[in-house]
Amino acid sequence: MPELPEVETVRRGLEPVLHGATLTRVRQNRPDLRFPFPDRFVERLEGATVLSLQRRAKYLLFPLSTGETWVSHLGMTGRFTLDGTQLGEFVEAAPIAGKHEHMSLCAVQSGDAGDATTRIGFADARRFGFMGLIGSDAVETHPWFTAMGPEPLGNSFSAAHLLEAFRGRKQNVKVSLLDQRIVAGLGNIYVCEALFRARISPTVAAGAISRARLETLTTVIRDVLNEAIIAGGSTLRDFANADGGQGYFQHRFDVYGREGEPCRADDRHPVIRRIVQGGRSTFYCPACQKR
Repeated sequence: MPELPEVETVRRGLEPVLHGATLTRVRQNRPDLRFPFPDRFVERLEGATVLSLQRRAKYLLFPLSTGETWVSHLGMTGRFTLDGTQLGEFVEAAPIAGKHEHMSLCAVQSGDAGDATTRIGFADARRFGFMGLIGSDAVETHPWFTAMGPEPLGNSFSAAHLLEAFRGRKQNVKVSLLDQRIVAGLGNIYVCEALFRARISPTVAAGAISRARLETLTTVIRDVLNEAIIAGGSTLRDFANADGGQGYFQHRFDVYGREGEPCRADDRHPVIRRIVQGGRSTFYCPACQKR
């Protein structure tokens, strides 16, 4: 599914047309996605103004003038469209029209030159995405968010935080970093890349990593995520960004998806290996990432 950089890229792409816009002509085309739409979803969105566009982990949050926050999760194949045009190219095509467009609305921006209206649609062929409406003062205590750890790009994410979270933990560091209670929003792709850059084996117990190495790891995680956001994310399967272009970070992968290929740090090393941890593929260099 889209990871943090991809969701952040979508947020930035939607911001010019949604920030400050009034929502009109809201249409809901089915009762549910992964979960049912909120009660009176259309009525509660109609006429609301979007105060800002935010992201929490892999969720998009749109605080509204009504005192509620519209929440959207893309799931596996969720995608937004602007004026009926798919927001980007996808490696795997998925229908975005007809029965696969599950809700739509018009965003009206008022300016000196008059009103500008953009039609925004949300399509999701597999329907693993979902939407919600939460009181804006209760977002952090909602079950979707209450147990989340700090944002990896936020000030609360640090070596000290990981040292405490990992204390006594025998579970491997790869799976531990995917635990949303420890860090919110980290996904499989970028954890593989960060562990490689930090030269940490994905199989080492999280609690066995020194503070010095955690300092390196937190810095590297921030660097990898920021580079991916600048590159527009990684176009894998069903993701593309909101302004019509693919992400390009996948062309910089050092390990992810490169099983059997030479290590980019030193081609004399063994080739990149793949193992399965916690049901997810892990890619690493056994020479660069020794235990």
